[in-house]
Amino acid sequence: MDITSIKQSIFGKPKDVHDPNIFHKLALIPTLAWIGLGADGLSSSSYGPEEAFRVIVDHPYLAVLLAIATAFTVFIIAYSYSKMIEYFPTGGGGYVVATQTLGKKAGVISGSALIVDYILTITVSIAACGDAIFSFLPMEYHQYKLMFQVFLVLMLIVMNIRGVKESIYILAPVFVVFIITHIILIGYGFIGHAGEIGPVIQEIKTDYNNGLASLGTIGMMALFFKAYSMGGGTYTGIEAVSNGLQIMKEPKVRTAKRTMVYMSLSLAITAGGLLFCYLLWDIKPEHGKTMNALLSERVFEAWAFGGVIALITIFSEGALLTVAAQAGFIDGPRVMANMALDGWLPKRFASLSERLTMRDGVLLMGFAAILVLLYTGGHIGTLVVMYSINVFVTFSLSQLGMCKFFVVNRKTKPEWKSHLIIHSIGLLLCTTILAITCYEKFGAGGWLTLVFTLMVVVVCYLIKKHYNKVSKAIKKLNEKIIEFQPSGYPYNKEVVKPDDRTAIQLVSGFNSFGIHSMLSILDNFPWVYKNFIFVGVAAVDSGSFRNHEELVAYEENVKKALKQYVEYARKLGMPADYRFSAGTDVVELATELCINTAKEFPKSTVFAGKLTFQEERFYHKMLHNDTAFMIQKNLQQYGVTTVILPVTVDLKE
Repeated sequence: MDITSIKQSIFGKPKDVHDPNIFHKLALIPTLAWIGLGADGLSSSSYGPEEAFRVIVDHPYLAVLLAIATAFTVFIIAYSYSKMIEYFPTGGGGYVVATQTLGKKAGVISGSALIVDYILTITVSIAACGDAIFSFLPMEYHQYKLMFQVFLVLMLIVMNIRGVKESIYILAPVFVVFIITHIILIGYGFIGHAGEIGPVIQEIKTDYNNGLASLGTIGMMALFFKAYSMGGGTYTGIEAVSNGLQIMKEPKVRTAKRTMVYMSLSLAITAGGLLFCYLLWDIKPEHGKTMNALLSERVFEAWAFGGVIALITIFSEGALLTVAAQAGFIDGPRVMANMALDGWLPKRFASLSERLTMRDGVLLMGFAAILVLLYTGGHIGTLVVMYSINVFVTFSLSQLGMCKFFVVNRKTKPEWKSHLIIHSIGLLLCTTILAITCYEKFGAGGWLTLVFTLMVVVVCYLIKKHYNKVSKAIKKLNEKIIEFQPSGYPYNKEVVKPDDRTAIQLVSGFNSFGIHSMLSILDNFPWVYKNFIFVGVAAVDSGSFRNHEELVAYEENVKKALKQYVEYARKLGMPADYRFSAGTDVVELATELCINTAKEFPKSTVFAGKLTFQEERFYHKMLHNDTAFMIQKNLQQYGVTTVILPVTVDLKE
C-alpha cells in the first residue's frame, strides 16, 4: 500500500471540480445546516445556562426573568443575522458586514475576533463535552479527560479534511438523540411539577420580596445583569449560519434563513427551559458534575431504567458538543479564506484541497484549539469567559454595521426604521453583555482573549503591509514591462512544430511577471528556442469556487490570459500555443501538464518564474508559495529539464 492509498483511505479520494453536480453534492439543506452549524448554538445550552445560574444560585427566583431574557436575546440576535444574510448574501458574516459598512479597520477586528472565536468554539465545545461525559465516571478517571479531549479534536481534524457534508452525516444521529432526550427532559421537567406551579409561584414571590429587601433594587439589577452577561455563552453559535452561507443549498438565502429559524427556536426553548427546570427541581452546582447531569438524574430517577435514560441524555449532550465543534472547522477556515483573499492573511488559506476543503485553515483551527485546551487544562469556566467576549465583539460590530447600513440606505429601504430599531436593541444587548463580561471576568481569563485577538489583528496588519509593498513593487515592474511593446518583428502565424526546440513556460495570469520571465528566456537563450508553449492552471480556490457559473468564468479568464501570451509571443516573431488545466492542486496539475507537453515536444525545457526579494526574510516562505520549486522537484523525477527564473523586486523602494 503506497502513501497515496493510505492518504485516500484516511481523507478520501479527490473530488472533481468539473463534476456538474459538485455544488449540489456539497451543499447543505436546512436540516443538515441546522445540524452542522446550528449545533454550535444549540450546544451552548450545555454550559451557558449553567454559568448564568451559578451567579444567582442564592437567588434562584431570578431564573424566571433570566430565562425570558435569554429567549428574547436569542430571537433578537437571530433576527439580526437573518437580515445580514438577506442584505449580504455572499457570506462571510460579521467580517464582511463590518468591512462593507464600517470600513476595513473594523472588518479586520471583526475577522480577527471571529478567528479566535472559532478556535474557542472548538475548544469550549470539546471541553464541555469532556465535562459532560466524565460527569458519570468515577473521579479517578478524570485524569484522562484532557487526553480524551485532545483525541476528539484530532478526530474532527481528519473528518473535516475529508469533507464538511460527510462529517455532518456521521454526526447527525448524535444531533437527533440530543433533540429527543432534551425534549423529554425539559418536557417532563415541567410536567413533573405541573401540580406545584401555584406553590412555586408563591415561593418565587416571597423569595423575590426577601431578595429585594436584602439587596435593594440596584443590587438585584446588578446581580441579574451579571448573571445575564455570564450566560453570554448561551448565544454563541448564532452567527455561524451567516459565515457558512456559501455551503447552503440554492436558494442560499432562503435555506440560511430557514436554518436560522430552526436554530433560534431550538436554542431559546432549550436554554430557557433548562433555566426554569433548575429552579423547579432545586438544582444546585456540585463539584465534578454539570447541572444538566444533576437535573437528568433528578428528573429520571423515578423512571424505569431512569439511570440509563439520564446517562444517554448527558452522553448525547457531550456528543452534540462534538458536533458543535464542527462550526469552528466549517466557519473558521471560511473567515480565514475571506481575509486571505483580501490580503490580511497568507494566500494559502484561500486554497482548496483535492477534497475541496480548506485544509490549511482546518489544520490551523484544530491545532490552535489543542494548544488552548492544554494551556487552560480544559477548564470550562475560563474557556466560556474567553469565548463569550469575542463573540460579543463580533456581535456588537455586526449590529453597529447594520444600524449604519439602514441609516445610509434609508431612502431605498422603506422598512429601515423597523430594522434600525431591532438592530439598535441588539447593539444595546450585545455591548451590555460585552462590557459586563469584560469588567467581571477580565482577570479570570478575559484578558487572554483580548490579547490573543490583538495579536491576530497586529499580525494581519503586518501581512497586509507586506502584500501592499509587494503589489507596489510589482506595479512598478508592470510599468517598466508595459513600456516594452513588441515591435519591429514580423507577426508569426506558423503552427508550433513538435520537432523544434521548445520553451514550455508556466504562467499565472497575463502580467508583467510572466512577460518578464518570457523576455528573460529570450535574453538568456538567444536563438535557442523556436517555439513557446504557455502552460496555465486555473487554481480553484474559495474565491472562485462559489457556483458553477463563477467557476466557468474563472477558467475562461485563465484561458484568455494564455491566449494573450500566445499573441505576445507571435508579435515577437515566435510560433506559440498554450496548454490548460484546472483544479485545486496546482503542483500536481502543472506537473502532469508539463510532462504531457514535454512528451509532445521532446526537445523542450520547462521554465517557471519565482518572485524573489533583494532581502529575504524568514516569513517570506509563509506568505509566498514555493510552487515553482515544488514543480521543478517533481519534474526532475521524470527527467524533464526545468529552469527557475528569478524575478527580483525591491520592497524598500
